Amino acid sequence: MSGHSKWATTKHKKAVIDAKRGKLFAKMIKNIEVAAKTGGPDPSGNPTLYDAIQKAKKSSVPIDNINRAVKRGGGLEAGGADYSTIMYEGYGPNGVAVLIECLTDNRNRAASDVRVAMTRNGGSMADPGSVSYLFSRKGQVIVPKADGVDEDKVLEVVLEAGLDVEEVNDLGDTLEVLSEASDLVAVRSALVDAGLDYDSAEANFVPSMQVELDIDGARKILKLIDALEDSDDVQNVFANFDIPDEVGAQLDAE
Repeated sequence: MSGHSKWATTKHKKAVIDAKRGKLFAKMIKNIEVAAKTGGPDPSGNPTLYDAIQKAKKSSVPIDNINRAVKRGGGLEAGGADYSTIMYEGYGPNGVAVLIECLTDNRNRAASDVRVAMTRNGGSMADPGSVSYLFSRKGQVIVPKADGVDEDKVLEVVLEAGLDVEEVNDLGDTLEVLSEASDLVAVRSALVDAGLDYDSAEANFVPSMQVELDIDGARKILKLIDALEDSDDVQNVFANFDIPDEVGAQLDAE
């Protein structure tokens, strides 16, 4: 889930250790397999694969599972599936714009799962292009905070490398570094070269405007996103909502 808010990002990170752990692992493995198939099985020459592997490792996906996914995707081992990427667009409760990215080997199943999840949880499907214009593809690097690692330090590292980033946002326990998608690898490399750790580096859809939600609206959109993410075919859900800190605190207390 990406609601582009501090609370949503924290919740997503913590979700790896809850009941969704196995499902999230499977989606990370699928990302690795597709990256290896698209750009080759050598992470040193395939930055998308490299970042997919790093994200899986940091989320404690077993290394054997990672290695087998690389081999399947790279054609070095049998069993690889033929996945297609499909984007669906829609609206959730309170007019929240939703982009649903599917990675599937069965388009009919994916379409059915998405439509059912939307209609049963207060959402509606939208025509292609009616929602996507509210989002831009951006490079997003998540950097954990540590001693001496703050917004100023991250900006200093990036600028010294001769790079330009659009924003560095404080998400609580982490920092979000946004750049043009084409600069993602360069930004990630500059941070690593400077000795800064990172949790994930990937191209995501970032909203240009956000809908601020109250407690009722937050419950509804999160219920919808949970239903969408429950589908094995749904890889990512992007939405333009913002949950204020005080609302997030209420949700955490429930």
